[in-house]
Amino acid sequence: MHRLIATWFGAGDMKPAPGTWGSAVAVALGVVIHWIGSFPLLALATVAVTALGFWAVSHYTAGMEDPDRSEIVIDEVAGQWLALLFPSYGFWHAGLPSTDFPWPGWLAAFLFFRLFDIWKPSIIGRADREGGTMGVMMDDLWAGVFAGISVMICAGIYHGLIA
Repeated sequence: MHRLIATWFGAGDMKPAPGTWGSAVAVALGVVIHWIGSFPLLALATVAVTALGFWAVSHYTAGMEDPDRSEIVIDEVAGQWLALLFPSYGFWHAGLPSTDFPWPGWLAAFLFFRLFDIWKPSIIGRADREGGTMGVMMDDLWAGVFAGISVMICAGIYHGLIA
């Protein structure tokens, strides 16, 4: 059960680049969750998957020398959903119907999340170097925050200066 959750039901076993596959699956599912229940449901799902991620990773990697294994993508799911929360909130706050989650919002969240998850600047890299379950999960959660803020900055520039 721990492995199934840690690999997000096998998404982490997809090659090449299991982290990117995990993020892509997370975006698709996150958009569906937004369509069903908008920001509140996506926020609840993000909290739940984050808690589940800490639990599954700690149990799956118990006794492993290197717990940051490529097949573990529950951390990408948690971080990606955190990044999606930013545009999801914007659309929800604007009163748009939950089925209105335009592609620039979720695509930008995906691209920025992958950028920060791979690049690992600042606190993201420090979290990654911490190691253990905390390092596995926290670098992706920080990448999600950086990605979400980047999406909102881009949206503000586009809607404030360009559109």
